[in-house]
Formats: sequence, C-alpha cells, structure tokens
Amino acid sequence: MKIIRNTHTVYLESLGCAKNQVDAEVLLTYLAEDGWTKTDDVSQADLIIVNTCGFIESARQESINTFFQLHDARPDAKFIVTGCLSQRYAEALRNDLPEADGIFGNHDLSRILPLVKRVLDGERPVERPEYPSASCERDDRAGLLNFPGSAYVKISEGCSHRCKYCAIPLIRGDLRSRPEDAILAEVRRLISLGIKELNLIAQDLAAYGTDEPGHASRFCRLLEHITAIEGDFVVRLLYIHPDAFPAELPALIASNSKVLPYFDIPFQHAAVPVLRGMGRTGDRSMYLNLVQSIRATLPEAVIRSTIMLGFPGEGRAEFDELMAFIDEARLDWVGSFLYSREEDTPAWKMRNAKEHKKAAKEAAAWQKELEATQEKITAQRLQRFVGNTYDVLIEELVEGEDLAIGRMYAQAPDVDGLTVVMGRNLVPGSRIRCGITKVNGIDLQAIPCMEKK
Repeated sequence: MKIIRNTHTVYLESLGCAKNQVDAEVLLTYLAEDGWTKTDDVSQADLIIVNTCGFIESARQESINTFFQLHDARPDAKFIVTGCLSQRYAEALRNDLPEADGIFGNHDLSRILPLVKRVLDGERPVERPEYPSASCERDDRAGLLNFPGSAYVKISEGCSHRCKYCAIPLIRGDLRSRPEDAILAEVRRLISLGIKELNLIAQDLAAYGTDEPGHASRFCRLLEHITAIEGDFVVRLLYIHPDAFPAELPALIASNSKVLPYFDIPFQHAAVPVLRGMGRTGDRSMYLNLVQSIRATLPEAVIRSTIMLGFPGEGRAEFDELMAFIDEARLDWVGSFLYSREEDTPAWKMRNAKEHKKAAKEAAAWQKELEATQEKITAQRLQRFVGNTYDVLIEELVEGEDLAIGRMYAQAPDVDGLTVVMGRNLVPGSRIRCGITKVNGIDLQAIPCMEKK
C-alpha cells in the first residue's frame, strides 16, 4: 500500500525576468495563505511549480529542461507549469508534456488555489484566466526571492509598443498600468519590512499611465510620489524604452538622492535599417545624444543596455555601425542576445527558417566580437570607482571567509558585476559605506569605511 503524506510543501523554480519573479512571489503568497510551506529541498516537496519563461526559444528550452530535471529528482510530486510558456502555449503543453499535472497561465494569479485543488483531486487542469480588475490584484507578498534588502516592484503589466520581434504582447497583453495607490501601498509595506533597494520594473517604465485617458506618461510623477515616502531606501529604475525616454528624468534624479543614477535602456541596435525593421524610431545619433545628455546632467550616471544581433536587415555594414555606436557611447554594461524568430510576431515572415539559421550563425560570430569590445569598455568604466566611497548593499556572506558579496549603485541585481567586501561582522540586507580598492574583471573589491543603518 502506498502511504500518502498529509503534508503541504511546495518547491517553486522561477525562470526568466524579474517580472516573472514577482509573479512567483505572489503565487507563493496565495499558497502560504492556504497552508502550504515553501521548501528549498525539491526532494521534500509535495507540489513542484515551474514558473516558466517563454520570451525566446532558448528560454523556452531552459524551461522544459528545468521541468524534466526537477521531475527526475522528484517524480512522485505533483507538477504544475506556470508562467509565460503556459500562457502562450497551454494547449501544446497539454498534449506534449503529459508529465505536467496542471498548466496555469500568468494573468489572474489568484486562480492558482482552485487549480491546485483540482490537481490534488486527480484532475489535469489547463487554465489561462483573464486579468482580474485592478482593484482585485494584490500588492502584498509574504516572501521575496531576492537576496535580503532588495525587492522588485512591478508598476505595470504588458506592453503596447509592438516591437516587431517581441512576443510580450502575445503573452502578457497590452499595457496595464497599476493604480498608483496600490504601488505606493506596496512600497510602504516593503520599506516597513526593511527593504533598502526598490527596483522598479515594467516592460517600459516610462510608458506608465499612457494606457489611460490622455495617454500621457505619469512615470515621473509616480517616481516623485514614491521618493516622498519616509524611510531609508533607494530606488533603481530598470527598463526604459529609448524612443520614449522622458527628457525631464535625469534632472529629476539629479535633484533626488533617493533615485540611483542608473539607467537600463535597451537600445537593441544603432543602424537605421535594423531599427526600422524592428519597429523602432531611433537611430545612432539620437541614441548617442541621449547617452550624452544623461551624462551632462548626471556625470556619475551608469548606463546599461541590451543589443540584439541577427535581426533581419543586419549585414556587416549594419553591425559595423552598431560597433561604432558601442565605441562612441562607452556604455557601462551591455548584454547581447541573438534574435529569436517568434511565430505570430510581425518579424516572423521577414525571412524563412533556412535564412534565419544562416543569419544566426553569422550573428553568433559578431556577438563574440561585440562582447570582447564591451568587456574592455566595462573594465575601463569601472576604474572610475576605485578610490571613492559608496554605499554597498550586502547580499550574502562567503562561508569560511571574512568577506561578503554585495552591490553598489552601479550594479543591478542579477545582470551586472558584484562588489566583494573584505570585512567581518557584515550583515546581509544592510548597507555599509565602503571604499572601492580594486577592479577584478567585472567585479569591484572594497573595504568597509563606516556602517550605514
């Protein structure tokens, strides 16, 4: 006879972007209220949730591989696949992934509990509920998946820019700005829990409010209201579309010490033929002027970007123009990825599978060239921090060593380098003043100066 344990333990693996992580935290909050206990040991889990990414092919493959790794490790558990992959390909997963006991989209997260009940009752549900009304979306999370002291705050959902390569509108729909009151309530709650760094996220922060009557951005006003809240915290801005960058933003940051002078601006490319094919209105000169204008107002500004290689219309001449932009702009951080041909996007029909495979091979070689160039630029840009002092958010201690890993303002979570702090009695989640002593590759080395509460 098989013994059924009367326990409720859940293991959740979240893949993809920070927006997906926030969704995972909300799912765990609903489950905690229903008596489920989160475990970090997959072998002890009764329920395993894989919160998938479905943005590009490599992310989808990672999601499937992760599912099977976890399934092999705990085949007796119940498995639910959630997230972007489930939202976009629910029916395909129903047919092609029989090992999944349930499939759940990423719109109305409150529906996770009825779905879990059905799974436990032996059903195999597939659900993609519509978004709830804004008033029904929750702004509290019982636990965070970040290192201590830091949290993501999602200010909007979806996107209405319609870049021709992007599947986000197919997955998350049009832009849906969250009510400002709900965002401010969430921020206050996080600050009361000791959060020192609030990372604002959206597909495009500057688009906040443009889905409402008047279609004007309300992002800068929201930022002013967030920073007016009392408390010892800083705000980091992630993801601002370059073609809609608010001209007043650098001056606002220069006058507000609570907002870090850090900009994540996904230029994607610099050559006009490629940008127009993507559905973007900028060009090399416009983007270079944006970088220069930010630095003119904020000399200490750190600018990160992402670059897409291999998009239809990119040849050697276009890549050379991109490299000229990279050399001129001297961006602090640059991530690059190869164009993924996504069905149902406008770019899908721009070339066939054979042409895409050939272009991707060529783009992979260009990517190595870009990365080698940017690595040198980043190393040079990091040198300006040596000999100066900055607040460092301590994230984790290194076992057996008198040192810790943290981040200063130039380093966003997960995507940039880190700061290694030499010292004893360092506390994860605290901010301490440190002197930067050295650059190690893409990381910084530091020693404590004085503690900051």
